[in-house]
Amino acid sequence: MTQTSDGTAIVYCEGAFNTPNGKTAHGLVRFTKRYDVLCVVDSRYARQDAGAVLDGKDSDIPIVGTLDEGLALAAGRGGGRTSYLVVGLTPDGGRLSATARADVRRAVSCGLHVDSGLHDFLSDDPEIAELAKQKNVTIRDVRKPPGRDALHFFCGKIEEVTCLKVAILGTDSAVGKRTTAWLLVQALEERGQHAQLVGTGQTAWMQGVRYGIILDSLINDFVAGEIEHAVHSAWQQTQPDVIVVEGQGSLMNPAYPGGFEILAAARPDVVVLQHAPARKEYDGFPGYPLHPLPEQIRAVELLSGKPVVAVTVNHEDLRPDEIPAACRAIHESVGVPAFDVLLDGADALAELLSSQAPRSGS
Repeated sequence: MTQTSDGTAIVYCEGAFNTPNGKTAHGLVRFTKRYDVLCVVDSRYARQDAGAVLDGKDSDIPIVGTLDEGLALAAGRGGGRTSYLVVGLTPDGGRLSATARADVRRAVSCGLHVDSGLHDFLSDDPEIAELAKQKNVTIRDVRKPPGRDALHFFCGKIEEVTCLKVAILGTDSAVGKRTTAWLLVQALEERGQHAQLVGTGQTAWMQGVRYGIILDSLINDFVAGEIEHAVHSAWQQTQPDVIVVEGQGSLMNPAYPGGFEILAAARPDVVVLQHAPARKEYDGFPGYPLHPLPEQIRAVELLSGKPVVAVTVNHEDLRPDEIPAACRAIHESVGVPAFDVLLDGADALAELLSSQAPRSGS
């Protein structure tokens, strides 16, 4: 964790840590430039290390049972006051429970700023907004879209981008696309290449991404233009060797069919597809079987005209000794290498992508 810019934070994830609905908290435990994360709130894992629960690796970020415990912990670590409560929950539909809303009010009453990536805008809640005004604290609803006069329509300037563009798409939602994208950017930088991540969701913003949009809160007519503008801005302003674009949802998820606009507007040169081999049904939708990996790859390549060059593995529900065999099976099935970048790092994937020649359009 480096270059914190906004302040210290308690990440609120009651009842959802280590589940698909806690993916914002997971991202902040693994990496963020925006905050210095002091602790995570989830009573189910109280007194454990957040990184150990999530990835089996200590992060020095404790999990506490209540918000008040988090405030006491922060005070005991040096007498300073915590700056932010960050809502680390990502419930279906982006709505906050009554219990969680009460905890947000408690945080505001204690003088904490609040950052939230929910569709349920806390700044529009009269009680919370009035309390925030009284306490002189800020509520940032990350998913609140900008005014239409600030949005961009697709214009074709993406064709000016001459660096390698890599899209990290997925076979499902909540499958680890953003984490893979960050690990890839870091591995490319360690190889001496200048890489930029273009984020497309609220968690990437909370992790401090420099270029990005919140795709699922935009008016549909402007989605392609905003993707194009973010990618073009990253290229024009920083001249990177590689731009990595974070995917959203999946092409075939019934509720989150993301990816179409990224393929059309970012016009990636290559695609990396994130996949959970042990997952049988779409995230949150029992009875909707996951489309087979070969079929998903064919769909991506048909829509984009560009190759899927690698599969990155989410090892959920796999034992450690099962992961190498799962990667080999994917390679044999679809003919491209498979990597578990969370377990093994992204060096091998970065090496593979470094061999890809930059393209000047499509």
